[in-house]
Amino acid sequence: MLQTLGEWVWWERLWLPENVSWSDLEDTEGRVYAKASQLYGAVPCALCLLLVRYLFERYVATPLANVWEIKDRIRLAAEHNPLLENYFCSKARAPSQAEVRSLCKKTGWPEKRVEVWFRRRRNQDRPGLRKRFSEASWRCTFYLFAFFGGLLALYDKPWFYNLREVWAGFPIQSMLPSQYWYYILEMGFYLSLLLRLTFDVKRKDFKEQVIHHFATLTLLSFSWISNYIRIGTLVMAVHDSSDILLEGAKVFNYAKWHKTSNAMFVVFTVLFMVTRLVIFPFWLIHCTWVYPIELYPPFFGYYFFNVMLMVLQILHIYWAVLISRMLYKFIFSKLEGDDRSDEEEDDSDPPKERNHKSSHMNGSSVRGRASGH
Repeated sequence: MLQTLGEWVWWERLWLPENVSWSDLEDTEGRVYAKASQLYGAVPCALCLLLVRYLFERYVATPLANVWEIKDRIRLAAEHNPLLENYFCSKARAPSQAEVRSLCKKTGWPEKRVEVWFRRRRNQDRPGLRKRFSEASWRCTFYLFAFFGGLLALYDKPWFYNLREVWAGFPIQSMLPSQYWYYILEMGFYLSLLLRLTFDVKRKDFKEQVIHHFATLTLLSFSWISNYIRIGTLVMAVHDSSDILLEGAKVFNYAKWHKTSNAMFVVFTVLFMVTRLVIFPFWLIHCTWVYPIELYPPFFGYYFFNVMLMVLQILHIYWAVLISRMLYKFIFSKLEGDDRSDEEEDDSDPPKERNHKSSHMNGSSVRGRASGH
């Protein structure tokens, strides 16, 4: 049964055009071709990147945060209340007004006090500013090296300047060492992000990020096996170009270099719109959608690869909307931080309760002094 399943999975018509077989992609005469087994290298690469990230955040990002005096906001701890804690963990982190009233009856607390408790409890689970800074610093550094490494691997290739060259001799195109390392590093990075998802800063587009990482890994894996490597390297370079500026803008925003952050955000917005909404769909997807069928009849791999590119494009449109909202806030109001982030809430006591506590403390102080005399 396993043999039959393996034969179906590696059926040539799924991965390759007609009249092309796996035997045509065997290494011969010094020409090396991409193989599925080579993708296992992404796993140790991801683990190495996790180690490098740990060292970077501890010995580079943390000292840099100290130099720029980036500090976590002092948070007020939620009062000890087992009933509310159990409700928070098992039912809802943000109860509705009706649920708040029900909890008031059970705890004997006023509504405002219950609402403040939930705000403080939610804030306790949110990552601090220094964690956000460290994460953004790491991503910015990786994207910077990945982008310029990609340019170094692509600048002297004819398909970088003429997209029709992507399909010259396809799929019998030998693999270059620079392409291998570019793929392994990118796949290792996205795999490391998946492994860190539960620990990294969670944003409003968390589900979209998960879809993006899975789509990217699936796309890269499939393009490697089907020898769509040339177009794959172009897709990676286009994506990395704007991500550098996004993470860099966050880094400077956390450091309160607001003018630098704002300038980088504006440049990022322009570059994102150009690369993700113009170059990606009208050049790269057009290249994968139109040019291949001039050489071969459409096959499963052709449709699958283009569908995965369209999934990425839908995510690009979603993020373009978020970025447009951020740009609107930047121009017409005040933009602070990342609009996708789950920002901290005001966890201060309501005025009446503060006055009550203040009066209670003052009264206790007076009584204490009277007893002392």
